[in-house]
Amino acid sequence: MTREIKLIALDMDGTLVNNEGEVSQANAAAIKKAKEKGIHVVLSTGRSLSRCRDIAESLGRSSYIVTINGGEIYDHEFNLVDQNILAHKHVERLWELKNEHDLYFWSSTVQGLYNTQNPFDKEILDYEWLKFGYDIEDDEVRRVILDELNANEDLEVTNSSPTNIEINPVGVNKAAALLKVCEWLDIEMKQVMAVGDSMNDMAMIREAGLGVAMGNAQDAVKKEAAFVTTSNQEDGVAFAIEKIIG
Repeated sequence: MTREIKLIALDMDGTLVNNEGEVSQANAAAIKKAKEKGIHVVLSTGRSLSRCRDIAESLGRSSYIVTINGGEIYDHEFNLVDQNILAHKHVERLWELKNEHDLYFWSSTVQGLYNTQNPFDKEILDYEWLKFGYDIEDDEVRRVILDELNANEDLEVTNSSPTNIEINPVGVNKAAALLKVCEWLDIEMKQVMAVGDSMNDMAMIREAGLGVAMGNAQDAVKKEAAFVTTSNQEDGVAFAIEKIIG
């Protein structure tokens, strides 16, 4: 399978990193081994660059880094090469929903990261929004919010945990971002192995040549995957990489 897979795309939270937010020695060693065999290893995360750069640098040079679910893509020198902005009119409605239901919010903007604990201090129009999200413990409230968001054809709605909601512009997802990366690297999606655990990984797991779900993945993600590896607490990334490179 080594010759077939030319790029490994890795989600971070719940996938590459353990519950303490660290990359295990086994995972790091497997990534190094894959790179030595000429395979591109690309982080594909919902995090912003500022929240994944340290880990990216610790793993060694990568051809590209997909951040904010595809909201931004960076090259091997951390230069921004692609960006997708969420329209202000949608953010205004998302902010209304936050206030109507007293929701915990978080966001990624070009100007910085903001959430309920660290609110933005200007007007919505003063920022360039990349992603907006909520964390909602109440199942009924979450369903009400999801029903409205999913009815909006301009939004890409996913999650990175069962209680959260992530909103990007429609068409912005990890699969679309990886398709761009593949074009830049002159490889095909069928030569990609994508590994993840949550709904924001679903698109890339479905579109990749080899989609892998973590042992701790949400059930819907496991159903889309070609196989299920061990959990993020059990070096699941290393197990998946070893399976393809031996």
